[in-house]
Amino acid sequence: MITIENLRKSYGKLQVLKDLNVSFGPGKVVSVIGPNGAGKTTMGKCILGMVLPDGGDIKLDGQSVLGKHAYRSQIGYMPQIGRYPENMKIRQVIEMIRDIRKDAKEVDEELIGLYNLKSMYDKRMGALSGGTKQKVSAALAFMFNPRILILDEPTAGLDPIAAEILKSKILKEKKRGKLILITSHIMSEIEEVADEVMCLMDGQLKFHETIAGIKAQANEERLGRAIAKIMEED
Repeated sequence: MITIENLRKSYGKLQVLKDLNVSFGPGKVVSVIGPNGAGKTTMGKCILGMVLPDGGDIKLDGQSVLGKHAYRSQIGYMPQIGRYPENMKIRQVIEMIRDIRKDAKEVDEELIGLYNLKSMYDKRMGALSGGTKQKVSAALAFMFNPRILILDEPTAGLDPIAAEILKSKILKEKKRGKLILITSHIMSEIEEVADEVMCLMDGQLKFHETIAGIKAQANEERLGRAIAKIMEED
């Protein structure tokens, strides 16, 4: 579905992505891990077209997406921190995005219902807690039935019940054949929803393996311990 070939990106003298090669298939949840500054968010933003790489290519279904825009309608994005016009109400933000995406054939309002957002429609974005903003971001990411979802620390700031609702939604959409890329530092969460783990270190691919494969390689039952052991060995 997505193939990344020799992707490079620098900010001044800081090389964030260094000839990155990786591919992702449909019907998978892939957790993208790595220390701060490893290139996780930059990779996601390159896929989204929000950051232009210095070299390499990104392909969707075998076709390069660089310099193109139409493919973005197939991707839902949930940023780690959603930034919205503070004076706009929840209703206005949702209506604005629906108007921008008026060509979408299918609208999924499940998370709007599960998070009871309609009862808060007249609240202004600037008055919302971080967790409620996250709920709005989640609802918008899934709203237009995208084939691909990129979720950056999606449960950060969510209360336990809201986090469980989101994890259930992720697993439901995976069963529908979608590719879901999640950046997360929470090992227990990764183990609950992910099929594969991709680890970035200093802008390079450290490993990309199934969770079962990681545990077998390290001979550990706990994912966090297995990943730590692999990193120590390397």
